[in-house]
Amino acid sequence: MKVEIALDDALVERACEAIRTAANTGKIGDGKIFVFDLQEAIRIRTGESGNDAL
Repeated sequence: MKVEIALDDALVERACEAIRTAANTGKIGDGKIFVFDLQEAIRIRTGESGNDAL
């Protein structure tokens, strides 16, 4: 399974902790969390960009 989430920088730590807590079984294969910088987000329908597009 692959889950992709785009969110404001201020929410990254909380989101990672929530995912880690929910996905943790203590067994091999629980998964990994990768955090990347998102250069830009643009909502096609409205033209909003940045956090407004998220």
